[in-house]
Amino acid sequence: MMSVKGKRIGFGLTGSHCTYDAVFPEIKNLVEAGAEVIPVVTFTVKSTETRFGKGEDWIDRIEQVTGRKVIDSIVDAEPLGPKLPLDCMVIAPLTGNSMSKMANALTDSPVLMAAKATLRNRKPVVLGISTNDALGLNGVNLMRLMSTKNIYFIPYGQDDPVRKPNSMVARMSDLQRTVEAAMEGYQLQPVIVERFLDE
Repeated sequence: MMSVKGKRIGFGLTGSHCTYDAVFPEIKNLVEAGAEVIPVVTFTVKSTETRFGKGEDWIDRIEQVTGRKVIDSIVDAEPLGPKLPLDCMVIAPLTGNSMSKMANALTDSPVLMAAKATLRNRKPVVLGISTNDALGLNGVNLMRLMSTKNIYFIPYGQDDPVRKPNSMVARMSDLQRTVEAAMEGYQLQPVIVERFLDE
């Protein structure tokens, strides 16, 4: 598999705050493997305070891990297309809200702009979903993205099939392997896993 060493990897965070603790070790792994990680956040990440922490604290943390200032505006994300191209763009966690927008070509956040810019360059975009309605109303959007060229998924599964039967979350521990596979043009398999048994 292709190594991430020396690769420019965009890393987008959207507003699934409960998933950040699973994601941050994976960002650190990419950095330690020699990747140049460019952090990008949605407006929600930056401005929201939840029981999982304040937006500004998450921003500080990702800047410390990557050693780079976050891209937090659509204007600043646009150059990731022609001027400062990425080798791969990761969005993890990807909320159902952002997933539905991406599937319908809406670009109203820095993270979605970075993904659009990367697809424009025919480079891979890797998605790590975290959504309560993957098997509900958002299912059509999930399948639309799964069938789109140059879009790859971190393997995902139901995180609580008894109490939240429509919810699916990526197995974030597979993030780096998914990126390496995506840069070689193939989807890491199996893509649908028994995630709730993986805790």
